[in-house]
Amino acid sequence: MKFKQVAATVLISAATAFASIFVYSKYFQPKPEGLFQNGSDDIPVNYASYTPGAMPNTNLTPPTDFQQAAKIGTPAVVHIKTKINPRQLNNNIQKRRSLLEEFFGEDFDDGGSRRYYVPGQMASGSGVLIADDGFIVTNNHVVDDADEISVTLSNNKSYKAKVIGTDPNTDLAVIKIDAAGLPYLLYGDSDDIQVGQWVLAVGYPLNLETTVTAGIVSAKSRAIGINTRQRRSAIESFIQTDAAVNQGNSGGALINTAGELIGINAAIASPTGAYAGYSYAIPVNLVKKVVNDIVKFGNVQRAYLGIEYQDPSRMTEAQLREQQMTRDMGGIKVLGVPETGAAATAGIKEGDIITKINGISTASVPELMEQISRYKPGDKVSINYMRNNKEYTASAILKNLDGNTGIVKATVLDYLGAELSPIRAEYAKRLGITGGVVVTNINSGLIKKQTSMKSSFVILKVDDQRIASTDDLKKAMQGKSKVRLEGFYPGDEYGNIYYYNIDLSNSIEF
Repeated sequence: MKFKQVAATVLISAATAFASIFVYSKYFQPKPEGLFQNGSDDIPVNYASYTPGAMPNTNLTPPTDFQQAAKIGTPAVVHIKTKINPRQLNNNIQKRRSLLEEFFGEDFDDGGSRRYYVPGQMASGSGVLIADDGFIVTNNHVVDDADEISVTLSNNKSYKAKVIGTDPNTDLAVIKIDAAGLPYLLYGDSDDIQVGQWVLAVGYPLNLETTVTAGIVSAKSRAIGINTRQRRSAIESFIQTDAAVNQGNSGGALINTAGELIGINAAIASPTGAYAGYSYAIPVNLVKKVVNDIVKFGNVQRAYLGIEYQDPSRMTEAQLREQQMTRDMGGIKVLGVPETGAAATAGIKEGDIITKINGISTASVPELMEQISRYKPGDKVSINYMRNNKEYTASAILKNLDGNTGIVKATVLDYLGAELSPIRAEYAKRLGITGGVVVTNINSGLIKKQTSMKSSFVILKVDDQRIASTDDLKKAMQGKSKVRLEGFYPGDEYGNIYYYNIDLSNSIEF
């Protein structure tokens, strides 16, 4: 009996051991690398970060070290503080048609002066030293309308700064402090950056001391509408990153791991106003051009290709079908070619699809805008385009807005800080006037700083001189220290005539 029990125990143990080995070998033993583990054994597979000879989840490379880049970047990024003094805005109103006017006669003026007070403001942002003698690039919105600008370096030395020039279209500005021997950042190449590349944001967020955050490039040539909502001619082609950026980072540096400047931080995407995952920087190749123009010419020399187009990303499906376009055309479809433009001279025609400028892809409107904005009037560029499914190349000499290649000097109109256009002839005729200039948008400048003028205002006179075009407006204002703009707002049921007084004396030397 004992023998039978011992034999049974041995047999059970052997069977259990055999079954355990069988189950383990079939279901639990690791398969050789490179073989599919859920079905057929002969289908190859790789881990996402697989390297031959290395086990999965092994740390293949040492962590990226940002110490050197941070050490280079922090001394060259400055803290900018601005002050806008309290100001009084005024405008005079004369009612053209009213019961009192009808009673007392046409010479009665029941208008009066209305005064508006704007409280003072203080704000802060960041800036980047780009030369050892105190030139700093920042965002236009950081120094916009500031009466006083102070700059504090990373060593806590402070200086008063003056504005050298601004460009609201790209939201860039150049300011300068009176100092020498300063640390500054070298320009990198924003064309070379790749999605997934490590980058660092350096600045002074939330009034903190110098702060460095790290992230990766998450997209390129991104348009978010932050500038174009304010200016129709704005240029947006941002580098999108997930480096943490908050209020106060504006104007600060986006650098690569070599410590080179590759962008100027400008905006964040957030439902709350605070950082929520994405930030946006102006690419340094565009920054270089704007800065050089401002320092050399006093204003940005804007070049134009001379084509009419629409952004497919902003069109409805019906509009796309009407224009025979798709959202993934791989280029920009030309919808019109003004005869005096650079594109017409180069042989570009309506219906052509522009795919490259100087060999760089322009698959989207932001990419096209960025490439053209890097050049000035008179520069020659090559254009790759598709026509009837065939690729062609043409050369074009870019022109300015006036249709020539000359240097455009800043005029008094530039300092008004508004977008202006002549009133349409049919509309003028309907109103019974010979012409005028419409203020289509107000950005930053004398109009915003000194008056309560709103967009859509129609300028009819400068002082007592009637105007019908922007040239008339410029000539009437040129050389004067003070002017009075007279006009009206379309749709004003009372027929009010408004007067806005503008002091030009401290804005520009004529």
